[in-house]
Amino acid sequence: MKERIIVALDTDSPDSALAVVEALAGEVGMFKVGMELFPRGGPELVRKVRETGADVFLDLKFHDIPNTVAGAVRSAAALGVKFATVHASGGREMLARAAEAARGTGTTVLAVTVLTSIDESDLSEIGFSSPPADLVVRLARMAVREGIGGIVCSAREVAAVRELAGRSAVLVTPGVRLPEDAVGDQKRVVTPFDAMRNGADYLVVGRPITKAADPVAAARRFAAEMRSGREAGPRGS
Repeated sequence: MKERIIVALDTDSPDSALAVVEALAGEVGMFKVGMELFPRGGPELVRKVRETGADVFLDLKFHDIPNTVAGAVRSAAALGVKFATVHASGGREMLARAAEAARGTGTTVLAVTVLTSIDESDLSEIGFSSPPADLVVRLARMAVREGIGGIVCSAREVAAVRELAGRSAVLVTPGVRLPEDAVGDQKRVVTPFDAMRNGADYLVVGRPITKAADPVAAARRFAAEMRSGREAGPRGS
């Protein structure tokens, strides 16, 4: 299960990020480089992380006109990243162009549905009448139909998304916490056991590992909980 842990490098310091990568080398399979880190570390940081043997999840959540997003996906794929994200709410054409740009590159495009920091009241404020679960399913269905290879969603919705997306889609779940962990700025959180039991393929974990007193021990605890969840879940392994 350790290969299915994606550690979020949520820092603006490339040196700090690389220290985390070094500390967790061999304990997790992938590291997430997002919007806080990439503007400072850039492609060189991605290359350095990949040189350790780990995969990179480039989480920049592209959301723009279709031609621009297609170009951004091609640039991400040229870096050799395993996953790159787009916002599912960018619409059908944008999703189709993103999927086309990634085809044959070895990079899987993941469509972000509803952020795990957003709940029903937040959606209402920005004009969505649907509850999070309904909106996640609607966006995921559209993304899969347009050829997107994977979905990012809360584990609260992952079972429904798995049902519509099938076994071939990659489902990545953020907002995961052990029972004793602080929730922080997340709102729709679940445990690693439940996430894997419900059908997730990969879990994104940040502070519960990177800020732990013993990050290696924390990563191993997550892996053990994930293994138990997968064994208990309907999909098995």
